[in-house]
This record gives sequence, structure tokens and C-alpha cells, in this order.
Amino acid sequence: MQVNRLFEIIYILLNKNSVTAKELAEHFEVSQRTVYRDIEVLCQSGIPIYTSQGKGGGIHLLENFVLNKSYLTKSEQEDILSALQGMSATSYPDNNQVLSKLSNIFGAKQANWIEVDFTDWSNTKKETFNLVKTAILQKQVIKFEYYSSYGMKTNRVVEPVRLWFKDKTWYLKAYCLTKNDIRTFKLNRIKNLEITDERFDRIIEEDILAMPLVSSSAVEITIKLKLDASIAYRVYDEFDENMIAKSEDGNFIVTMAYPLDEWVYGYILSFGCYAEVLEPLHVRETIKTRLEKNLSIYL
Repeated sequence: MQVNRLFEIIYILLNKNSVTAKELAEHFEVSQRTVYRDIEVLCQSGIPIYTSQGKGGGIHLLENFVLNKSYLTKSEQEDILSALQGMSATSYPDNNQVLSKLSNIFGAKQANWIEVDFTDWSNTKKETFNLVKTAILQKQVIKFEYYSSYGMKTNRVVEPVRLWFKDKTWYLKAYCLTKNDIRTFKLNRIKNLEITDERFDRIIEEDILAMPLVSSSAVEITIKLKLDASIAYRVYDEFDENMIAKSEDGNFIVTMAYPLDEWVYGYILSFGCYAEVLEPLHVRETIKTRLEKNLSIYL
């Protein structure tokens, strides 16, 4: 495509003092006449290219030329580079090369403004994330073992559609060929993932992908917790400021709204002796029963 060739001609000229029409023709596998037509198009577009004869002659770019004198505003350049930097942080395929090229053309220094580390503190590898990402981009079917919240293992074959980050957790939205429906999988419950050679072309409507993660059987309720002042670091890490109030004794009163399921009970219990459920009563009683059961193990 001519547009891609024109772009690459500029990149080559930015990185070389001089190049001949013959070298460009061989590089692009076109005729020298086509190269000269491309040079003419670039000149008419305002790109300062000139030719010289004799030894050391060839095609040159005016010294110190950068693309910001032509097509894009400074703000547009910064937006493009920032977006590419963000993609690089998530290990987007072959993105570093594109970022380097555009930085050279814009005459801008790369701003390393973002870092994303998908590993946890136990050094869990990000291999699953990268495999899923590759399968989504290349539209390849994947298969894996999946463990439900109840510990049940199933074998799944899916068409991966989207990686989704929600509430500190990565999920995969996919069309499950096992269940013949859209399903959402928690990434850290996916084991032994393999990319198959089978490709797919299914298109999922955006409104279907936007459906809530939580099943309709889980009813959202408001829970009020009293959290000890000694775990302030968790309070401010995990709750929005508008959910937090200080009590007279210096502790925290946190009001949160979550679907009532096993995850919520486990989350409350993760605070150990530093949390007390104030409301609703049935959640308080359930937590009390579970704590008594835990205590009986050690008696």
C-alpha cells in the first residue's frame, strides 16, 4: 500500500543521511520510477526531501526535520505516544518498535509514564494473560481447565473476546463452545491453557459483552462494617472515601454495597478480628456462625 510505503520512506530517511532510489526500489520491490513518484508525492505534501548528484549523492531529508512541522499538533502527538506507551506497558505485540519509530518522526523523547506488572507478590507468571491476549488478537480458539468458586474443575473450549479488569481482578469474556453461550472466567482460575490452531470469526454484540458479571441470583445488599483503626492501610486502600466514616472511638465505619455471595463472606472474614458486621443482622449471624465453626477446629 502506498501510504505505508510513504511512511516507511520518511522513517528510512530520518535514520540515514542518504539513500539512493535503487536502494529504496530494492527494499520495497518496486521500480525506481515508482520510488521517484513517491518522492514527488511527499514533496507536494510538504515533506522537505531533496536529491543530490555525484559521489555520496542520493535522496535526503532536510536536516533536523521532524513530523511535527507537518500534519499533527503537539497535543495529538503526545496523545498518540502516551497511548502507545500504555499499550507497551501491557506487552502489546511489536508495539515498542512502532513507538520508537513514531518518537523519532515526531522528534519527541519517549516518556515512560506507566508501568504495569501482572505478577503478584508470589511471582505468579503472566503467561496466562499473554496467551489469552495473543489468542484474542489472532482470533484463535483456546482450551483450558477452569476451577469454579466451589472448586469444581471443568474443561473449557472458548472463543476469547476480551480481557476485562474489574475490582483488582482480571477476567476473560469469551464465547464458550462447551456451554454455547457467553461466559466470564476469572483469569487466576484458568489452568493449563493452550492456544489451538482453530480460528473463529464470530462477532459478539457490544451490549451482550457489557452484561453484568454477577448472576441474577446474587442480590446486591448494603453492608455496614466496623473496622479497627489499626488496619487503616486496608481501609483507605480498598474503599472509596465516600464509603468511610470515623466513629467516636477512632475506628472506621464502612458502608459498602456488594452482591451477597461467597466472595463477600470470604472478604469480610479476611479482616479477621479487626472487623465487625453491624448491619444487616443476617450477614452478622452468618459471619458469627462461620467464626464459631473455625474456632471449633482448634479446640
